[in-house]
Amino acid sequence: MAKAFASQGDMTEKKISFTEVGDGLYAFTAEGDPNSGVIIGDDSVMIVEAQATPRLAGKVIECVRSVTDKPISHVVLTHYHAVRVLGASAYGADQIIMGDTARAMVVERGQEDWDSEFQRFPRLFEGHESIPGLTYPTTTFSDDITVYLGNRRIDLMHLGRAHTAGDIVIHVPDQNVMFTGDIVEYHSACYCGDGHFSDWGDTLDNIAAFDVDAIAPGRGDALVGKEMVNAAIENTRDFVESTYRPVAKVAARGGSLKEAWDACRAECDPKFADYAIYEHCLPFNVARAYDEARGIDTPRIWTAQRDLEMWAALQG
Repeated sequence: MAKAFASQGDMTEKKISFTEVGDGLYAFTAEGDPNSGVIIGDDSVMIVEAQATPRLAGKVIECVRSVTDKPISHVVLTHYHAVRVLGASAYGADQIIMGDTARAMVVERGQEDWDSEFQRFPRLFEGHESIPGLTYPTTTFSDDITVYLGNRRIDLMHLGRAHTAGDIVIHVPDQNVMFTGDIVEYHSACYCGDGHFSDWGDTLDNIAAFDVDAIAPGRGDALVGKEMVNAAIENTRDFVESTYRPVAKVAARGGSLKEAWDACRAECDPKFADYAIYEHCLPFNVARAYDEARGIDTPRIWTAQRDLEMWAALQG
């Protein structure tokens, strides 16, 4: 292969930041690694995104304990990906919440996704021996659900397909802050390998309609202030559209996946080559865009073997 597969060569420990995005609301970020969110209620704490392993979850817990000694009662998972969910056991929470569609995707493809991501991102899975198994929720919902931590209201909503079919967002009305998962990124490539390009923009519009004051994105720095929020939403939109548009043109004329790859690189490299996990994401993004452009609505399941075959075909 011309390049190290996915992020196998990225073994550098990332600097952690723990940023207050509202009163009692925090974003745990690490230079483009998967983010987590923290919501402190009257009597307990909600975590948004569990991290890939209990070991990494421990770093989130350390940050939580630097600001509160309240127990962690809820873990909310915005979608099914292994790097988001497999650390859930570390928190000891009574409630683990997912959308209905995300739970169905754990059942359908959770083990394959775990095997695939373990191969792609070895650094994130250090300490994987402590993962007890696939993470299943205790509570699910279809469109929206409200959770109260004492008097603090937290709204969980499915606003549309984007990064996956089952993405949810978390809105805290008293501070007008949103935790978006991987629907919104900041100076990090969007992973679109299980995505829905044609829906993503509408879902971003639904997020923008809340006119929030801050966002904790899926990857990248916390977004504080409307200007930064809006810039990140539009940048995410540009990334998704710039990926799909050239691939769709190639697919429409019956061109090959390799031709689609070349066309996508020509459009995206000048704008996004310095983004976190850009080289990691691009082959998976092009493969999914090529499928969607040819009418395959449900993303095909990635397996460890399919990953390697696709990477070799595009990078070799």
